[in-house]
Amino acid sequence: MKHRRLVINLGLLAVVMTAQFAVATASRAHRTATVTKFTVRVENISNPDGYAASNGTRWPFALSPGMFVLNSRKSMLFMEGKPASPGLQSQAEDGDPSGLISSLINMHHAANLHGVFNTPMGMMSPGPIRPGSSYEFSLMASPGMRLSLTMMNGQSNDEFYAPDENGIALFDAKGNPVGGDVTGKFILWDAGTEVNQELGIGSDQGPRQKAINTGMDEHGVVTRASEEAIYTKTGELFRVTITPAAGM
Repeated sequence: MKHRRLVINLGLLAVVMTAQFAVATASRAHRTATVTKFTVRVENISNPDGYAASNGTRWPFALSPGMFVLNSRKSMLFMEGKPASPGLQSQAEDGDPSGLISSLINMHHAANLHGVFNTPMGMMSPGPIRPGSSYEFSLMASPGMRLSLTMMNGQSNDEFYAPDENGIALFDAKGNPVGGDVTGKFILWDAGTEVNQELGIGSDQGPRQKAINTGMDEHGVVTRASEEAIYTKTGELFRVTITPAAGM
């Protein structure tokens, strides 16, 4: 009888362990299945003939290397109405995203949830994207995550493009990945760190400054650069598309 009970108990234990293993395996498979690969493409679609400054000089629109970050909450890169961080200042004044990345690392932000995009497609080395050029990068995200990224308006003193603090949703309410043209989410911001000069001809702007971090300090806060003539023309200057991978 004891032997029979032992056999029955062992059988029940095997059934329970098998069920637990199946549940754990299904759970892992579900978690794996919900991770989606997204491809982000930033294209400079501006007029190749450039834009005219007040002195007649024509200047080409350009976007600097940038960075991206994934979060389930609001963006930690900047806050409207607050002073810019040193990392954001470097991005907005010099097109250098490394300071923002360093700040994320110091906050122990997961390394697979942020990164830099800095090399135009078809090029071998980092640089800005000029008319007709583009950046492209990929990232992995799970439901609930939102995308934020920053790029300098290359012909400015301290302006940058980024979504607002809510970022860009990569999944719908049911957890399905979404994509498409998200250019409308991007806003031209003034970091408030350097006194503005006219776009395209200022001596302290990226293409013309003698050294990085050159220009008169403004001691301001992050605001929308709504006074710029190009503020409402984002869709004529560049296009950002997000494409989720099929079947992931």
